Amino acid sequence: MTNSASPPATDPVYSIHQPIDLYLELLKKSLLRYAMAERVFLPQQIPGRRGHIAQVIRHIARLVLKRRDLQFAYEIPFSAESRDVGRDWPSTAETMIGLRRLENVQYCVQHVIEKQIPGDLIETGVWRGGATIFMRGMLRALGVTNRNVWVADSFQGLPPPDAANYPADIGDSHWSKEELAVSLKVVQDNFRRYGLLDDQVKFLVGWFRDTLPTCSAKEFAVVRLDGDMYESTMDGLRSLYPKLSEGGYIIVDDYRAVPSCKQAVEDYRREFKLSDPLEPVDWTAVFWQKRGG
Repeated sequence: MTNSASPPATDPVYSIHQPIDLYLELLKKSLLRYAMAERVFLPQQIPGRRGHIAQVIRHIARLVLKRRDLQFAYEIPFSAESRDVGRDWPSTAETMIGLRRLENVQYCVQHVIEKQIPGDLIETGVWRGGATIFMRGMLRALGVTNRNVWVADSFQGLPPPDAANYPADIGDSHWSKEELAVSLKVVQDNFRRYGLLDDQVKFLVGWFRDTLPTCSAKEFAVVRLDGDMYESTMDGLRSLYPKLSEGGYIIVDDYRAVPSCKQAVEDYRREFKLSDPLEPVDWTAVFWQKRGG
């Protein structure tokens, strides 16, 4: 077994010949709208002059658009290369993390199942649910009934920066991005549309600092952190890493894209003297296998 985001094409587990492989390949590309070459609409601020009156007008315009399920955005052409590495923002897809990061999820989940590494699967920060839908799809396709998929999110976006306790988050603006706030109902409906909403899917609703410490799962085999901020990343590490089984995997989505996320990972690894090597997934995500105690 090699520690890479995408195992070589000669690996029999990932050769696309069997019905399971075909299903998982189609599921990945459906969640990304990859096969449909969906157009990309990037959220854009409503233009206008500066000043209090202009801000009020833009606020009213946003409310009107939101009531009509519209958004001010600009269109860019579909790019397979961008969709591969999650550098665009699919308009209706269930995930924006790109094909390589979904392949990394597949690699990690496949490995812990094959090696019988105990524990559930979890993602913290799920957006529209795509990565966790894929996790559940893998368990269904492989006939795994003794593991759960945990879907952890506030379902109302990211929290405002807590500068007093997490100075690394000062100036972070993720909390103001309305497009990151996806409701619980929308995520559940997305699971349902793929026929994957069942008792093996568990939802943790609320801020990570409140929900993750109380999660009833006793151990995890794969932990995927996608909380962007220092606070959200550190909450995930402190609550979930101690429950990660030896031989399991931890994936950090925003390691290279968000400096405060990287700082949280480095601070935690330094504090607990973790030396397991970080492996790149794509331009931003990294992962490592837990080999120590």
